[in-house]
Amino acid sequence: MSETLYDNFEKMGKKQNKEQVPPPAESENKKPSSSKPSKKSHSSSTVTPTALKTLEEAFKTLDVGDLKQQLARSQTLFPENPSVWVKDLAGYLNLNLTASETEPTLSSYAHDYPYCLSGKELKGVIKGLIGRCSDILPDFFDHCVYTMLREMDRQAGEPLHGYRVCIQAILQDKPRIATQNLPEYLELLRSVQNRPVKCLTIMWALGQAGFYDLSQGLRVWLGIMLPVLGVKALSSYAIAYLERLLLLHANLTKGFGIMGPKEFFPLLDFAFMPKNALTSSLQEQLRRLYPRLKVLAFGAKPESTLHTYLPSFLSRATPHCPDDMKRELLSSMTECLCVDVQSLGVWRQLYTKHLPQSRCVMCLFFLVLICCDFIFHPKLRKNLEETIQSFKVTNEEMKDTVETQDFAECSLLRLQNLQVKMRGRGFPWSKLLMVLLVFVAGFIAHDIRSRGSFADSTTALHLRNSGVTAVSEQAWSKIKVYSKQGFR
Repeated sequence: MSETLYDNFEKMGKKQNKEQVPPPAESENKKPSSSKPSKKSHSSSTVTPTALKTLEEAFKTLDVGDLKQQLARSQTLFPENPSVWVKDLAGYLNLNLTASETEPTLSSYAHDYPYCLSGKELKGVIKGLIGRCSDILPDFFDHCVYTMLREMDRQAGEPLHGYRVCIQAILQDKPRIATQNLPEYLELLRSVQNRPVKCLTIMWALGQAGFYDLSQGLRVWLGIMLPVLGVKALSSYAIAYLERLLLLHANLTKGFGIMGPKEFFPLLDFAFMPKNALTSSLQEQLRRLYPRLKVLAFGAKPESTLHTYLPSFLSRATPHCPDDMKRELLSSMTECLCVDVQSLGVWRQLYTKHLPQSRCVMCLFFLVLICCDFIFHPKLRKNLEETIQSFKVTNEEMKDTVETQDFAECSLLRLQNLQVKMRGRGFPWSKLLMVLLVFVAGFIAHDIRSRGSFADSTTALHLRNSGVTAVSEQAWSKIKVYSKQGFR
């Protein structure tokens, strides 16, 4: 019975909409001899709200009391059908918020615009109704998105603020709703790819979830926006949304576990590879975001995940790789090898397949060992020694069959140097201390020579001001006294 009532209600709604907004082409074709069209147009003008200049004015003039009455009537007519209630809410808001539509992404406004313009009373009505209809909110969200797309087919620039408000109200409390059907929305996005306004509207609607939950925002971006990042009309908003998302959520830990190697490396390619689908300005913008994306990708436990990234880093570090990208790849590979012990095992397996890349990694690793030897954990040091020994055995087996520059530079001599370094005693603290003492002594000697005497030197002045001279003289006097007593 409820289904029949709902069908009747839909027909009544369509009929009412036709009476409220008559098609202009139809009125022009009718003969102006009769007075009926004028009556119809008069009644139409009294029912249809006047278009306002700004959305702020539209919210101020919206009659919340009338909205409550409409919703009460809807709930009385359809007590068992909450989907009708929320659709009435969206329809009423969209009919009365008649300010002109600017552009589909609303990028020049706050992230919660236009919902932020709702007054306290209106927000209470919206949240109260949505709270009572939690079971049908996913369907209501889909209804709002698809209705917006249908309205765009009817008339360009038609205000859609009512549906936007409902979408934001839903996702503010339940952001996961936006990510429940991402594959279907991606298919929809691709089906209207030749209609950029529709695409941007879909991206805007789904992206609202990210402003209240970083993990859901990343899912939307990776599932919807990354696949179309190469589309010229959509790439600018996709990167702008990502930037706003990462700036809004300073704590990145809530986004850990969403991004893996599959999602990370396309971003690395977009950020560093020249002449890709992004313009140079967008590529630079993405490159500024790259360090934070890298943190999100490596996650909360890089010591157990970085080995999964090493193969893709290694395969990209070719001799013809751009310099900026090569530096990033070598730095990332070094981080993988230093942080995740399992990376060394992965490197051993890929060594012969990627000799040029292994040569570059060895050169960088040798510098790290020279300059930062003290950072290596004993377990990592042991695994690295085993890796070097494995490479030596492999090189012995290959030296008669492979004759390339890459093999020569990955030769026994370099590996032996690495091995000797690994077996060293660690950082030469005694030598460093000796160098410091020599430097201090030289400084004091130069100071005394330039001032003529120790008493007039800057060193003596600092010793007197700090009280060291007085303490030293007192200690020396006691030493002399005790020495005389000892000789007696």
